[in-house]
Amino acid sequence: MALSQKTKETLLGPLNTNNPIVVQVLGICSALAVTVQLKPALVMSISVTIIVALANVIVSLIRNTIPMRIRIIVQLVVVAALVTLVSEVLKAFAYDVAMQLSVYIGLIITNCILMGRLEAFAMTNKVWDSFLDGLGNGLGYSIILVVVAFVRELFGSGTLFGIRIIPESWYVANGGFYENCGLMVMPAMALILVACVIWFHRSINKESK
Repeated sequence: MALSQKTKETLLGPLNTNNPIVVQVLGICSALAVTVQLKPALVMSISVTIIVALANVIVSLIRNTIPMRIRIIVQLVVVAALVTLVSEVLKAFAYDVAMQLSVYIGLIITNCILMGRLEAFAMTNKVWDSFLDGLGNGLGYSIILVVVAFVRELFGSGTLFGIRIIPESWYVANGGFYENCGLMVMPAMALILVACVIWFHRSINKESK
């Protein structure tokens, strides 16, 4: 089934031209907090994508029955229920990662991307479009997290997903020439890398225009 131009923009726009992190500058906190290693960053990305997509669907389904004066409360209840469910699933099947993510899974409830999409899109659009919007924004968020985590873990620890990538023989302690960059595992480096991604993204889009 061919997608209309509007549908394509809803799904693909957040991956590039309307990315929630590099364009809207939302969801920055988790991008800084969980990107020391690739595995927790990937799990956080999947969790946020699932939650924002499902929350969009649920709110879109009940949007016509929600009194406007309590809509934010209803949205928070929907998100909180989904976050609790995801948190329990992680503790059951990926306990180590759940412990690494710690309070940040719970803080998905306050993620600006979620509340922004519910208020700006799901409250006024149909279920299918809302699902695509949630999926697109979740994937757009995920791309940035994975890129930042990839760089930080590789150059900060010499590993990816905990697997040694840079050989031990390369390290100075073993007679080699390489040392891990300690700055990469510090929160400040996450901010610098996100800033670099924003600069690169805007430079590319400026050239394309």
